[in-house]
Amino acid sequence: MIVKLIAYTPEADKVCAAAAKSCYAEASAADLLGADNPEKTLSAVLSMGHESVIEHAVFTFSVEGVSRVLTHQLVRHRIASFSQQSQRYVPLKEPTYVVPETVLADPAALAVYTETMERLWTAYGELADLGIPTEDARYVLPNGCTTNITITMNARELLHFFAMRCCNRAQWEIRELADEMLRQCKAVCPVIFRYAGPGCVRGPCPEGKKTCGHSRKAEFEQ
Repeated sequence: MIVKLIAYTPEADKVCAAAAKSCYAEASAADLLGADNPEKTLSAVLSMGHESVIEHAVFTFSVEGVSRVLTHQLVRHRIASFSQQSQRYVPLKEPTYVVPETVLADPAALAVYTETMERLWTAYGELADLGIPTEDARYVLPNGCTTNITITMNARELLHFFAMRCCNRAQWEIRELADEMLRQCKAVCPVIFRYAGPGCVRGPCPEGKKTCGHSRKAEFEQ
């Protein structure tokens, strides 16, 4: 998995703080930009649940080498934009797929997994050689095959995404993606994302009886 933050709103903390201040002032956001401590302003506004102001900050990620298992979950976050590598127009000539750690740890399971993947790619190639269009031959390809995807979300949706997908109960691959996206967001926008992460970072676990019982708060406070 390769995750790169390729574009984002410059000085997003200041921009969103100015937008928040402009709601209560005669001056415009342009006049208020940098006029106040963004941490103080955003902490106050976000603590009251007024998260619309951080929708002015937008972040775009390039993601490589993830499975379609991950992207099927990812696109459920509907307040976002996605551009995914096409299996219709991009022939998958070589077997490239994600192998879960549980499979890697078991030699017998790994043998079954690898043999199955190789067999599916052989079938895919044979169908193509028989003149079957790529868009139809791809039906035999597995969820585990790799793909690339571009993701754009505003900061408010990212907070929701991190709350859902940084949780220990999230599926391991999308949790790995969410953790890395959050790390990169914090590097360029430390105020907005200071308390981002799973629900246990900000208070009691919201999962109730389904809680994993292991808070990640210490990890995200580093």
